[in-house]
Amino acid sequence: MTLRINQTAPDFTAETTQGAITFHDWIGDSWAVLFSHPKNFTPVCTTELGAMAGLAHEFAKRNVKVIGISVDPVESHSKWKQDIKVATGFEVDYPLIGDKELKVAKLYDMLPEDAGDSSEGRTPADNATVRSVYVIGPDKKIKLILTYPMTTGRNFDEILRTIDSIQLTAKHQVATPANWKQGDDVIITAAVSNEDALTRFGSFDTVLPYLRKTKQPTA
Repeated sequence: MTLRINQTAPDFTAETTQGAITFHDWIGDSWAVLFSHPKNFTPVCTTELGAMAGLAHEFAKRNVKVIGISVDPVESHSKWKQDIKVATGFEVDYPLIGDKELKVAKLYDMLPEDAGDSSEGRTPADNATVRSVYVIGPDKKIKLILTYPMTTGRNFDEILRTIDSIQLTAKHQVATPANWKQGDDVIITAAVSNEDALTRFGSFDTVLPYLRKTKQPTA
């Protein structure tokens, strides 16, 4: 299946380093980040899992749960966590999904149906497309999909920035411009009239007839 933004994230049951979960139940009323890896004991992914562990408090304060997945067994994940701590100094406390039968990777459109049904004997190159990040809302809808090549480590500050934007724009009828970060001006959406914009935001600047900017709402 092909996944799209605003589509319901596929539900699944899987074993993790913290026991069996049903994905939608595990998300609950929180937001979630699911990020995937082509193989355990690979250098770029080792740095990524450590970086995510180091930012765990930032995701928690945004009510975001973090879960990783690699197409290897859970037992291998537990051994890999030791290497991650050595390499990055951070303990991985979030769950890692074992996907040794490639079921979740296929469900999330990261591997084709004919990829087989076992991680055994597969190289990182065989799983090169298992390098995606999914941001999922409490409504279980996909809000963001990012896919990276194996040689490019993910920018988790950017993932936090996009979550800030998604959560802000879900609450207020605004959008965020290029390179936006917390505290910057935002764009008023076309659904808001000028009169309503004055009531909601107090003031705004009209840059173009279709581009109106205002201060970031804080309430």
